[in-house]
Amino acid sequence: MPRSLEPLDLGIQIPYHFRCPISLELMRDPVTVCTGQTYDRASIESWVTTGNNTTCPVTRAPLSDFTLIPNHTLRRLIQEWCVANRSYGVERIPTPKQPADPTSVRALLSQASATSGTHVSARSRAAALRRLRGFARDSEKNRVLIAAHNAKEILIRILFDNDSPPSSELVSESLALLVMFPMTEHDQCVYIASDPGRVEFLTRLLFDSSVETRVNAAALIEMVLTGSKGTVSNYESVFEGVLDLLRNPASSYPRRALKIGIKALFALCLSKHTRHVAVSAGAPEILIDRLAAGLDRCDTERALATVEILCRSPEGCAAFGEHALTVPVLVKTILRVSDRATEYAAGALLALCTAEERWRDEAAAAGVVVQLLLMVQSECTERAKKKAQKLLKLLRDSWPDYSFANSDDFACSEVVPF
Repeated sequence: MPRSLEPLDLGIQIPYHFRCPISLELMRDPVTVCTGQTYDRASIESWVTTGNNTTCPVTRAPLSDFTLIPNHTLRRLIQEWCVANRSYGVERIPTPKQPADPTSVRALLSQASATSGTHVSARSRAAALRRLRGFARDSEKNRVLIAAHNAKEILIRILFDNDSPPSSELVSESLALLVMFPMTEHDQCVYIASDPGRVEFLTRLLFDSSVETRVNAAALIEMVLTGSKGTVSNYESVFEGVLDLLRNPASSYPRRALKIGIKALFALCLSKHTRHVAVSAGAPEILIDRLAAGLDRCDTERALATVEILCRSPEGCAAFGEHALTVPVLVKTILRVSDRATEYAAGALLALCTAEERWRDEAAAAGVVVQLLLMVQSECTERAKKKAQKLLKLLRDSWPDYSFANSDDFACSEVVPF
């Protein structure tokens, strides 16, 4: 074998033994298999899982043991080589974090769930959860491993332990770890959502002194509502806590607080029985203020979906219509964020314009007509186009004299009619 190979994208030679035999790229996390060969961790893991390969790629010998042993010596040599050649644009590879192993995960979960015994305390249990959270934060693979050991069931028991209520530290750590896993099991979501005591406990956490705990409580409520496809008791207080997150997002978690607050509000408003509570709690004002201030695409779509849902009721329409920025924000959103956002904005405008003439005049004055004509010619969804067509019919009498209001075929417009 040659001592070195010409690199694919650098003007220097990369030592052959620094390259993974599978990918032929510089190894970032070299590990040794049972045959003595060294590979990059990502490549050998992909080799084993893809196609169920059970042989060593180089020697073709059977892999009787799938344990991957980190090759620290080789990794340090690669890092030193990177540093020595940084003038050529080579970046030093970071020291990889070692993945969690099943034995450690089982031990930590056992320590976290222990309620009696020597050296068992709330602090030691919280420390175990903190280590597990560190593992879960490192990689998706670690999260899958932890979840496979019934972590969610254990964490739910810790969080809602009625026999010996957990300390605030234990609550904070168990909650923070629990929301890192998707709540896809319907029974677990119903277990939480159907019990007024558990909902009341989560509601209290929405007003906790710790901002992280408040955000995580809102995240769990959203996951439970989505998974159970239902509602929760005491939703008046839940709305108050969620809206407070949106009204005053903490400076330490501004983006996460807004994102989770909007997701939770949307999940709460999916039930028809709770929408009047959202309106009376001030959701319309907060949503429009947040949309006017600017959100990322996903948050904008979800916020607009919530606006459209709340506009389906007379009290919702009235609350949104009274906000001076509602119509301008909705008009501005059309065709500027995404097809989904355009559809939701058009739906909310359709509800408002159907409700009162003054909002039709306001929408026409804000320039919605041209936006709607562009919508029906664009590649947005058919539902969005139907909403645009209905809006155009509603707005015909509100078009100004200098527009194409009096033309049946829009002949005065530079925009091709639908």
